[in-house]
Parts: sequence; structure tokens; C-alpha cells
Amino acid sequence: MARLLIPAVAIALFFLETEFSLFSPIEFSGENYYLVPRFLILYLIFLSIYYDRKKAMWYGLAFGVLNDIVYIDIIGLYTFLYPFICFIAGSTVKYIHQHLVVTTTLSLLLVALLEILLHQFFFLIGYTDIGFAEFLNQRLVPTMIANSIYLIMLGWTFKYLLEARVLEKANQSIL
Repeated sequence: MARLLIPAVAIALFFLETEFSLFSPIEFSGENYYLVPRFLILYLIFLSIYYDRKKAMWYGLAFGVLNDIVYIDIIGLYTFLYPFICFIAGSTVKYIHQHLVVTTTLSLLLVALLEILLHQFFFLIGYTDIGFAEFLNQRLVPTMIANSIYLIMLGWTFKYLLEARVLEKANQSIL
């Protein structure tokens, strides 16, 4: 059951990102703040940490291609970045404790890295012209706050879902 639940959650999160992005931008004190939901990559980071780095990278590759095809004009950007972020998460976990607070912090740092890399790439090719300070204030900080709230609400669920799959897999190998 959990074997089918892992890809089903990833698919649902892929589509939920679009729905939650409709709430952005938010106007506050005459400024627009952009909240970018990164539900899928956060889930893939948890998948990489608590389940299997290679499978998370494969999911990252598949959903990265899908994201590139559906949402942006540049094929290959998310296709490279999603597995790269999963690789970093899976490799880093060897050196840190897998406590939920630590993995949540690591996940948020990796999402910040993803956002910065995307901004720098788009700035480099001239797709955007906003400077880094404006990006930091109007997009990165609100995105990190929104994704922090999301992780606080669903981090435990991700962890238990993935640990249940690990136990199910172990029980199947014993039988």
C-alpha cells in the first residue's frame, strides 16, 4: 500500500503547487510578495533522507522533466536541479542526525539554494531583471516562510509515510 502511496503523494503535490501558487503575489504595505510553493521538492528531499536517495533522484528527474515541459520554457533546468538537490540531501544525511528538526532545517536550506540557483540562472540569461536584494526581500523570504509553515504542518506525515514504506519493504524481504 505504501509503495503506491509514495508516487501518488508526489503527483498530488506536483498539482497542488499550481493551486497554491494562485495565492501569490500578496500585496502588503504597497509591496508585492511572491510565495512560491515548493511542496514537491520538499517531499523529494524527505524521500531522499528517510527512504532512498536513488529513488528520490529518479523521481526528481521525472518530475523535473514534467515541470520543465509544463511550466517553463527552458528544458533541463528543473530536470537537473531536482535530482541535484535530492543528491545533496541524501549525501548530507550521512553526516547529520536524521531528527525531524534537523531534516526540516536542511530541507529549507536546500529550497533556499534551489531558489537562489533559479534566480541566478534566470538573471544570467536575462529572463529576469530584479536584483538579488529585491529577490531576497520579495520572493525568497516569503517563500521560505510559506514553505516553513507547510513543513511544520506536513513534515511528520512525510516522515511516517516514508518510514512505513521502509518497514513494509523490510518485512517483504524477510518473508
